[in-house]
Amino acid sequence: MGQTTARHALILLATLAVVATGGPAHADRAAKPVKRSAPPTGAWDKGTAGTFFDDAFATLDGPRPAFASRSAAPVAAVAAATAPAEGGFRWSTLVSEGTLTDEIKDMKAVVAAATARPADFKGGGYEQAREAFSSIALAFAVIAAYDQDVRWKKDAERARDLFARVGFNCKVGTDQSLAESKLGLADLEALLDGGAPERQADRDDDFRWSQVAGRPALMTRLEAAEAGVGTGIASKAEFDRQIAALVHDAEMVAAIGEAIQQPDFEYHDDDTYRGYAAAMRDAALQLRAACDEKNYESARAAAGALKKSCDACHGDYRS
Repeated sequence: MGQTTARHALILLATLAVVATGGPAHADRAAKPVKRSAPPTGAWDKGTAGTFFDDAFATLDGPRPAFASRSAAPVAAVAAATAPAEGGFRWSTLVSEGTLTDEIKDMKAVVAAATARPADFKGGGYEQAREAFSSIALAFAVIAAYDQDVRWKKDAERARDLFARVGFNCKVGTDQSLAESKLGLADLEALLDGGAPERQADRDDDFRWSQVAGRPALMTRLEAAEAGVGTGIASKAEFDRQIAALVHDAEMVAAIGEAIQQPDFEYHDDDTYRGYAAAMRDAALQLRAACDEKNYESARAAAGALKKSCDACHGDYRS
């Protein structure tokens, strides 16, 4: 093959490579125009004319890849998940029944440990009980408002109000708050065993999300979730091993991020605060999506966005 024929062949092969990889999509990434060789002039010689296709595009099967749409997919998924549905908010897009059930069971174990010994409870266990009961109350609040039939839904409002009251009463470690916590633990065990709470909290007015839990208790739960996420993305091996835990933490962050934007919650009418809460919620949903896809790099990026939103909020608002 002569020099002219060889040059023709190299140019055509380069053209085919650009077409197969999306051509213009890659060219757009360049910071400045790329100088390219001029196309060959003249006709193919007789020995080369039958070697190559007249139209390279005609030989490709299927549509060209839509690379641009891939980066927009997570954003579109978050927007769809957080869009309100007719008749109320779709909590099922943020948190699954399994996560809510596991959260209640996990927090029950925390309460049991915190109330096991009076000295430990009064020495700081009351704070752990408060945070656990607050998270339990939030879970039941979500269950009560859930857009699907889920476990405990018929008892959710009663449980929500009851455990919220216990959580608020655990602001101090006293004999009275310890006794209240033990009664709350017994009510919770009855629910887990398939029964219903024997007690009922009195509430004179309509339900408000601010009655579920104090913001400091929920912020502590968020900090625990953030720590769990940090551990889960520490390495690819940890990510693969802890995907289920990462999904749980991500969904709880998303649920809390939505709940603290509800009317009457502290700072709910502050646009800056709502922006931080929404960014945290959306980053948590992106983390869940990355876990579903088992995409470690996407999970790291989402976890970074989640931490950034939390740090920014902590910089402006303190519990």
